[in-house]
Amino acid sequence: MRTIDAITAGIIGDAIAVHRELGPGLLESTYEACLTALLSKRGWRVERQVAMPVVFQGERLECAYRLDLLVERQVVVELKTVSAFEKVHFAQLLTYLKFSNCEVGLLINFNVTRLMDGVRRVVRGYPPTSGPLPPPPGPSVTESVVEQ
Repeated sequence: MRTIDAITAGIIGDAIAVHRELGPGLLESTYEACLTALLSKRGWRVERQVAMPVVFQGERLECAYRLDLLVERQVVVELKTVSAFEKVHFAQLLTYLKFSNCEVGLLINFNVTRLMDGVRRVVRGYPPTSGPLPPPPGPSVTESVVEQ
């Protein structure tokens, strides 16, 4: 089984590759399809548009909430093409983490000049904050920031 850190590093690396080739300004669904293709080439299980029911007072309700990507059944990936992250984007991802019973999620905004400026790693149980990520160390993509 792959570690969460290895999975999230792979997702970020592949998202960077997609962004380098396509650049900003496209539809979210385009980035989703391209990122899915790269992750699938790794042999990873990638599910797109995963329906997330709400359990309310013991009853399962289909409310049409959908995760953009669920990778290896461990990491929720929420893709955006927005001018800037808003608190609601973090709230959405935290809710998806709760519904999916996953601990870690990535919020990735492709509408940026440098993709690392649009990546946030969110861990369930830690309140997210705003602000830029530090630059990645060296030529490889690794994670050193947990949103707290």
